[in-house]
Amino acid sequence: MILGHPEAVLSGQGEREIALAKFAEAFVREFELLVKIVLDGPIQSFDETETALCKRLTFRSQLAAFDKAWCSYLSCFVAWKVKDAQSLEEDLVRAACQLELSMIQKCKLTPGGDNTALTHDMKAIQRQVMEDQKLLRDKMQHLCGDAGIERMEYALSETRTKFFRERESGNPITPSLSPSTDGSPSSSTDGTYNRSDLAQMSNHVVRSLFKEDEVGISQSRNSSSSVPSSSHSDAQLGSIEKQLVTENELIVNEFLHEKCGLVDSFSVTDEDQNGIKAKIRETMEKAFWDGIMESMRQDKPNHDRVIDLMKEVRDEICEMAPQTWREEIIDSIDLEILPQVLKSGNMDIVYLGRILEFALSTLQKLSSPANDDEMKASNQRLLKELAEICEAKDKQNHSPALAMIKGLRFVLEQIQDLKREISKARVMMMEPLLKGPAGLAYLRRAFANHYGSPSDARSSLPLTILWLSSVWSCKDQEWGEHENSMSTLKAQDSSGRDLLTPDTLKTGGSYNSSNASQMTFSNSSKVIDQLPECKGEQVDKVVRLGLLKLVSGVAGLTSDALPETLMLNLSRLRGVQAIIQKIIVISTSILICRQIFLSEQVVAPTEMETKISSCTEQLSELLDRIDDVGIEGIVETISGFSKVTDDEKVQTRKVMMARMLAKSLQAGDAVFEKVWRAIYLAFRGVVFGGSGVYGRKLVEIALRQVGAGSGAGLLSERVVKAAEVLVVAATVSVSVHGPWYTTLMGNM
Repeated sequence: MILGHPEAVLSGQGEREIALAKFAEAFVREFELLVKIVLDGPIQSFDETETALCKRLTFRSQLAAFDKAWCSYLSCFVAWKVKDAQSLEEDLVRAACQLELSMIQKCKLTPGGDNTALTHDMKAIQRQVMEDQKLLRDKMQHLCGDAGIERMEYALSETRTKFFRERESGNPITPSLSPSTDGSPSSSTDGTYNRSDLAQMSNHVVRSLFKEDEVGISQSRNSSSSVPSSSHSDAQLGSIEKQLVTENELIVNEFLHEKCGLVDSFSVTDEDQNGIKAKIRETMEKAFWDGIMESMRQDKPNHDRVIDLMKEVRDEICEMAPQTWREEIIDSIDLEILPQVLKSGNMDIVYLGRILEFALSTLQKLSSPANDDEMKASNQRLLKELAEICEAKDKQNHSPALAMIKGLRFVLEQIQDLKREISKARVMMMEPLLKGPAGLAYLRRAFANHYGSPSDARSSLPLTILWLSSVWSCKDQEWGEHENSMSTLKAQDSSGRDLLTPDTLKTGGSYNSSNASQMTFSNSSKVIDQLPECKGEQVDKVVRLGLLKLVSGVAGLTSDALPETLMLNLSRLRGVQAIIQKIIVISTSILICRQIFLSEQVVAPTEMETKISSCTEQLSELLDRIDDVGIEGIVETISGFSKVTDDEKVQTRKVMMARMLAKSLQAGDAVFEKVWRAIYLAFRGVVFGGSGVYGRKLVEIALRQVGAGSGAGLLSERVVKAAEVLVVAATVSVSVHGPWYTTLMGNM
């Protein structure tokens, strides 16, 4: 941002701004080089001062250069930020004081901060001001910590005192009465910051940049300091610093939402989840072990890191092993004898081998019996390889050191594998408990700790109120439409007649309804773990509909707009939103594909549904495989199903498809709105109707409206699986947050 949009970031071109831009440029350059080396390996670079000198940039050397550039940039950034922080603090304090003054005047508050004659409008004003001031305090806390909060509270107190003093004396009262930070206890009388203020603010900015633990900061605060506050804001001050979401809450939440169980995620490695992350980690690990080897190859080897690693091995094994094994482990991995052996100059490889062998055998005992054979084989292979390294005559003198480092690395990797195995076993033991009422009760208590009791819901859950209000007016209409659809389905099902095929979205050709009528619905006997349908209970109905509305939006979900009750499920809901958007793209592409095929008669009518089904499958695979696939890639896929071989015609058709697809995927376009509505109804069928036979029938009927044809089978399964996520999320949220929802809906 500093390099690309300096006018938006920098408010001037002073000495600090010029220095910041300079160091930002150097930092970005070193970062890009580091990424290039991580991805492509060491590179050759010409020295800028001596063009004839070519140097080899390795990961280690570039990491050092990157670190140096980062520290220089950070120091310059903090120096620049302090000035902005001072200005921002003054603006925050001034805004808080103006809100306070306006509220006192309009609500006619007394010096005690209370007025029993408040009208409904006055109470609404007072409540809104409290919420706005709460946001300002939160920003001040992040910016300047407790010192900033103290200055703001002192300024608010001064505002109230001045106002009531001047009102009693009969002097005219103006909105400009609100003070800035010049009256605060830690500021000078002329409104400027003294040196201690600047130093304190600078330190806080540094802590914020490095994400210092807030708990640690709070423990270091002066317990004797007191913050003046008005009577109407005492309650909200206690809720400013809400507890952060704990890891345990996330784990319990996953237990309650994942049908396959959280344990399955332990088998998914980082390599599977993110290739670039795996490559970076691999590069970092290689650099670490290369550094240790280099330290051992020097004329005076540095054994300290090896000793630290051996200590890590011993401590990790002691932590996992029973207490009765501790003495034997400490005796076998003796960290008093090991340094003497390493520093003696004659590396006793037999002694070191015994340590490694003991560590491996202990890990084998701690591991599951099912892994015994595999661990024995791998341990034997390692010991044999280490022996060959030590006995090789053509190796350099550091071969015993190489064997020792290789053995240590293997042992530490085995320790990490065993720790994952132990964690998985513990989670498996807890899973049945946490998937039941105990898990729901735990999340309910945690939510109450964060946001207070249900009686405080209107003041503590503003985003949830907005969310519920957005669906309150349409809930009855949506539910009525769903009930009508379900009644029609059940009536036709009981009469034994085939379901009426609805009109499909016309795409410029005649759609073969006879083929569509031959489609059969999913067999209910194959549906496993069907999720329940909504029975019309108000809280359940509104939450289900609200979740559907959230994920159906075109704009991506963000934590800023997510209701407080759904904060733990942001990634889950964004995943569903991504699936909806993929289905919209696939459905729109199929419509265009069908239109082209019919208008140009390049596909025989008897082959149409087969082609559409194959096209749907390939598009689904393409969108799942490539996250940022473009219109060109989609067109290339769907145009490949035509038998036309004329290059000019093929190219003309591709251009036509690309134009149609680009237009049809624009919000507001008639085709887009029709497709979006059909997908929305398909999801609503499962969200309200459950994942049983009738919910699935509603999905397939909705998808027929956009001419999915025989491809609806694949798309309907994707819809059902994604909608099931919403049903589970709604069910869990109602079970956990039901009392808060009931309170909020009771006042709507």
